[in-house]
Amino acid sequence: MENNSLTPEQKAAAVIVSLGAEKASKVYKHLSESEIEKLTIEVAKLGHVPPEQTEDVLDEFYKTCLTQKVVTDGGMEYARSVLEKAFGEATTQVLLEKLSKSLKMRPFEFIRKSSVKNLFSFLQHERPQTIALVLSYADADQAATVISELPKEKRIKVVECVAKMESASPDAIKIVESTLKKRFENILTTDYTTIGGIDYIADVMNHMDRGNEKFIFDELGKDNSELADTIRKKMFVFEDIVSMDNRSIQRFIRECDVKDIVYALKGSDEKIKELIFANVSKRMAESIKSDLEITVNVRLRDVEEAQQRIVAVIRRLEEAGEVIIVKSGKDEIIA
Repeated sequence: MENNSLTPEQKAAAVIVSLGAEKASKVYKHLSESEIEKLTIEVAKLGHVPPEQTEDVLDEFYKTCLTQKVVTDGGMEYARSVLEKAFGEATTQVLLEKLSKSLKMRPFEFIRKSSVKNLFSFLQHERPQTIALVLSYADADQAATVISELPKEKRIKVVECVAKMESASPDAIKIVESTLKKRFENILTTDYTTIGGIDYIADVMNHMDRGNEKFIFDELGKDNSELADTIRKKMFVFEDIVSMDNRSIQRFIRECDVKDIVYALKGSDEKIKELIFANVSKRMAESIKSDLEITVNVRLRDVEEAQQRIVAVIRRLEEAGEVIIVKSGKDEIIA
């Protein structure tokens, strides 16, 4: 069976199988539930793929990834020059044509390459629904920064709109693009696309600074406590350290700056302090306690930033599979 006899879905399954379970699990983290379901079914149905065919599929996958990267880094012309040197003119033309077709299917692709400053400048005066739609196609860290810069009242409305968003029709996207035609490229979807939602806004909130995170949840909780609780359950926040096992706590502490731990504990309750002290050496615990006593007049902003840096370390270690976190009771650990 030749490589071109495999469907795109079967090729994706072949790549996943070739990566092995550990690396494949990292890929799965970037897929939606429906994509995971489809891919898992294809993996189960795949059967035996000859080594030479697998090699062809992986070669195609590598070339596709390389093409995407050089286009993103330097644009089409830069990509063409790099790829032609590597693969020749004919292969380059095929790769760029395939990539061009896939890019046309992705709404607002240029947003991911826009600076956050520019993104904020043309979104700040739009209606919350419009901002939510556009940010649903942005990267989570971009969306977090833009939301953080919005006026307080609009900030809450945008978070609500993103969380409640499930799909957008081509007509809806066309209206937004028409309204912002000087800012947007003409990229349309041909079908309904899953965007926004609880998982996405939770990811956005995880990228946000502690001050804005607290403000948004406090305000959102006043009018829509159920939505606020639902989003929280998808997140990992500093207070969730109390739900971590001892080994995981010991692991992330090794990666943190001691100064950050001291500052973070200045704004935490006794339960978290006791948990940290119980998972460090006696000497380190005494040192931290001593630093806490002499560290006075600390700004709330510095405390929140220290807590956010610790959360970032924990999330990085979780992505690497080195710690286990329980997001507000969402995950259950089975011994």
